[in-house]
Formats: sequence, C-alpha cells, structure tokens
Amino acid sequence: MKTNWLLTIKNKLTEGLTWKKILLIILGAGICTFGIHNIHQRTGITEGGVIGMMLLVERWLGISPSAITSVLDISCYLLAFKYLGGQFIKISMISTLSVSLFYKFWELFPPMLPDLSEYPLAAAVAGGLFVGIGVGIIVRQGGSSGGDDALALTISRVTRWRLSRSYLFTDLVVLGLSLTYIPVLRIAFSLITVTISSFLIDLVQNFGKDKISETSKVQAQGE
Repeated sequence: MKTNWLLTIKNKLTEGLTWKKILLIILGAGICTFGIHNIHQRTGITEGGVIGMMLLVERWLGISPSAITSVLDISCYLLAFKYLGGQFIKISMISTLSVSLFYKFWELFPPMLPDLSEYPLAAAVAGGLFVGIGVGIIVRQGGSSGGDDALALTISRVTRWRLSRSYLFTDLVVLGLSLTYIPVLRIAFSLITVTISSFLIDLVQNFGKDKISETSKVQAQGE
C-alpha cells in the first residue's frame, strides 16, 4: 500500500516532464542569465518585467539577484496558478531554480564578455538576443524563467493578446519605474532590448507550431 502511494506521488510529480524538456529548460536558463549578468548588469541597460524589477531592487537596495528573484517570482506565480494551472507551476519550479542557480554560478566568475558600456546599442541588441532566446526556450517547454514570464503568460491568457504584446506591456511599466535611476537615453536602449527579447520569446515559443496547426487543419478538411 505504501509503495503504491509513493508511486502515485512520483507519477504526479513527473507527469509531463521528460529529460529532454528538463535539459532544454536548464539550457535556456543558462543562456538568459549569462546575458543578464555579462551585459545588462554591467552596462546599465535594464530589462523589463521581473528581471527589470530585480535590477531595480539590486540598484537601490544592494540585494543580489539570486536572492530577490525568488521573492518576486513567488508573488507572480501565486497570480498565475489560477489561470495557468498546476502543471505550469510545476515546470516553472524547475526553471526558476535553474535561473537562480545560474545567477550564483555566473557570479563566481569575472565578466566573460567585453564591456559594452560605451556601445549601448550593441549591448541592447546582444542582451535582447540572449534573453529572448533563453527565455523563449524555457517558455516553449511550458514553464517560465521567472515571475515576469508567468505574469506575461497570465496577461496573454486573460486578454488573449499575443505573448509579445503582453511582455511589452509589463516591460514598459518597469522601464517607467527605472527612470528613477537610469537616464532617458539609456531607457531608449532598454526599450530596444525588451522589444527584441519580446519578439524572440514569441518567435521561439511558436516556432513550427503554426505550420503544424495549418497541416492539421488541412488533414481534417481532407477527411
């Protein structure tokens, strides 16, 4: 009886999870945190959403991203649970832990990329690429890299906006708050990076899905 109970719990915890999905989540976490640590935090070009809030808190309170990210994430996940369900939360627990651990990991090393502080446009584009691709991989697996993804996915579910539009909405709110410590010109470059990252997250999440959907419709009509 006890064995059956433990087996049931194990099946519930691993339902919908594969090693491929977990490895892709870890890969995405490594990519996005690498870009944030080596580009965003060094150049003062912020992200929007919870990532931007994390950098905002780090700036004003001196709290490490590895510490504050969990607090912000949990707040957004509580909101997301109602609309996105337990499966999303379960997968996101893995991705959020991966993101937090990677922040700690990258902090053990000196900067691995050239300092792009004097080239804000290059920093904005490069940062947007790292975050967009990394977070896009995670979202495609059904999870989130943090509370900003959970919040954007919730907004997308409730409003039926495209995911890129939901990300931009939350990003613009945070960028507005970031004007308290970032010059207007830097915010303009931040707008470039969040536009690129929002577009890429949407692109990576839906890559190939529209084609599959159209193929399914054609097959259904043929039947």
